[in-house]
Amino acid sequence: MHEVDQVIALRLESGVPLVAEVSRYIISAGGKRLRPALLLLICGALGFKGAQRFNLAAVVEFIHTATLLHDDVVDDSALRRGNATANETFGNPASVLVGDFLYSRAFQMMVDADNMRIMQVLADATNIIAEGEVMQLMNMHNAALDEAGYLQVIRSKTAKLFEASARVGAILANAPPELEAVCAEYGQAMGTAFQVIDDILDYTGDASVMGKSLGDDLREGKTTLPLIAAMQRGSAEQRELIKTAIEAGDVRMIEQVASIVLKTGAIDVARTAATLEAERAIAAARRLPDGLHTTCLLQLASQLLERQS
Repeated sequence: MHEVDQVIALRLESGVPLVAEVSRYIISAGGKRLRPALLLLICGALGFKGAQRFNLAAVVEFIHTATLLHDDVVDDSALRRGNATANETFGNPASVLVGDFLYSRAFQMMVDADNMRIMQVLADATNIIAEGEVMQLMNMHNAALDEAGYLQVIRSKTAKLFEASARVGAILANAPPELEAVCAEYGQAMGTAFQVIDDILDYTGDASVMGKSLGDDLREGKTTLPLIAAMQRGSAEQRELIKTAIEAGDVRMIEQVASIVLKTGAIDVARTAATLEAERAIAAARRLPDGLHTTCLLQLASQLLERQS
């Protein structure tokens, strides 16, 4: 990861000072770096030690960071990773345009890999992520969204880059198609579980630990799995209250909504869904060659359910 950070610092250079300033602001804010770590772990599990893994790990982090810059503008977010968002600090126009810079820089770096298959995987992933963002936008304040629709959004918007990161690691290692598919399944399952847990934490987490405001999903009118399960299991009165809160995006109702989510057992439903995805990731990792990196992939999937931020 130290090598990846060096690549990131080098490729953030720009002759336009504001580009470098905004880029460094959001990159230096920290974050879990899960996607680049996933790519490096897959490379390690499959025995690839070439320097190109650092370049492509930085690529997926740039793509992810670009989506965050755009997301925070769309969602009008003020806090991320415990700090003011870039749009709060520099304004919406700068955030959108620097997000565009990071996307285009990522594609320049993909060319360095000189591998059309990798270009295809990352280009397709970037396109699907954008479609997922639009799907989510269309579903804002839609209390009728069901679990299948919810999963379609998060598998496009969040899990796709996890999947692509793992697949790129396999491609770098010249893995056979069946092993590449196993890596991709691990990534997709991990990404799906990660997002479900994230949505749970919006109702059960600690804002000071998470580094973002609780109730943001409700304010933005997002119908997440805890709310879907609560409406399925709650009384008519409880369903109507949640429906009203989603449609109005009324964060003042967060305590009432969170109480219903807890009382109806909706958190348990969502945790079960996340557990099934984590178990799918573990089953995929067990099909990889034995070794330290595979052990790390197994631990990562098993510990995902314990995350608090």
